[in-house]
Amino acid sequence: MILDGSAATAVKFRKYLLVRTQMSVLTGLFVGLFALATGLQFAAEWGVIAFALNYIPFIGPFIATLFPTLVAMTQFDTWQAVVGVFICLNIIQFVIGCYVEPRLSGSVLSISPFVVLFTIFFWTLLWGLFGTFIGVPIVIAILTFCEQHPASRWLSDLLGRPPQTVQIKP
Repeated sequence: MILDGSAATAVKFRKYLLVRTQMSVLTGLFVGLFALATGLQFAAEWGVIAFALNYIPFIGPFIATLFPTLVAMTQFDTWQAVVGVFICLNIIQFVIGCYVEPRLSGSVLSISPFVVLFTIFFWTLLWGLFGTFIGVPIVIAILTFCEQHPASRWLSDLLGRPPQTVQIKP
């Protein structure tokens, strides 16, 4: 049971990191395209920075939003343009980080999107920044091991998504 649980956990960790990488690429792409569309200097660099900092929950997206806004303050003449840059960058970070990524990682890992978000907040509250990094992997491991044992499978069923049933039409 331990070997099976460890192997299944390793597979889910790889899937989780793949989803994080895909969402980081998506975030970097949207931030870079937005910076390019608005004429913000260093558009490609902001995209790369957003990609890299997206791996750091909460603080990374904040920094990836803050620095382009500071550059926009020096580049644009109106405060409306600066506020617009700030709001649009936050919308990009929010939509991808709080909506798309939890839903995608939840469906790929068979975990409820609510559990993914709750996990991040809970472990951050418990252990701070360190908990932010390892919260989801800890829950992935716990739920994967709970799946392996019949006595604890109920917890995995409760916090995970039920397996999708395929309906065959005659």
